Amino acid sequence: MKQSLKPNTIAMPTPVWCVGSYDKDDKPNVMTIAWGGICCSSPPMLTISLRKATYTYGSIMERGAYTVSIPSIEHAAEADYFGMASGRDADKFAVSGLTPVRSEVVDAPYVDEFPFIFECKVVETVELGLHTQFVGEIVGIKADDIVLNEKGKPMISKVNPFIFDPNSRDYLAIGEVIGRGFNIGKKFME
Repeated sequence: MKQSLKPNTIAMPTPVWCVGSYDKDDKPNVMTIAWGGICCSSPPMLTISLRKATYTYGSIMERGAYTVSIPSIEHAAEADYFGMASGRDADKFAVSGLTPVRSEVVDAPYVDEFPFIFECKVVETVELGLHTQFVGEIVGIKADDIVLNEKGKPMISKVNPFIFDPNSRDYLAIGEVIGRGFNIGKKFME
């Protein structure tokens, strides 16, 4: 039997994305978010949702740009730190030992050590209550050579990202392949 639960933010899973921005003094900052996803395919767009109280919120509002750096599991501790500390109080890049790189296509930094990066230009903001949703057009993507297959496409197994369970607050590795999309369901189309 199914139980009714109170409406909550326990969607499973959520991404672990590190959002890069520059503050008013041109200092690079990064914060980890879990509320985000692809929201349009043409043009390609990616959305993130931030509380107005975050330091990153003001920077993105001022600069109109952000990056999303996707960490591999080897950088889980750094990504966790990026979500706990505030750029108002700490230089997160200096503390973590990771390297900010200025994007060539948007006014925001990305994390050099993370293998997969989206560079986004803000095209719309939506006030949702506690959060503001930033809709960003993906104007650039960067990927380390080692995460690309022979056709130049990123491979999730090589990026080796991880996910967040907002209910338990656990980070989890992504598991084994269980089937191919737009294929395993064909048996119901006969």
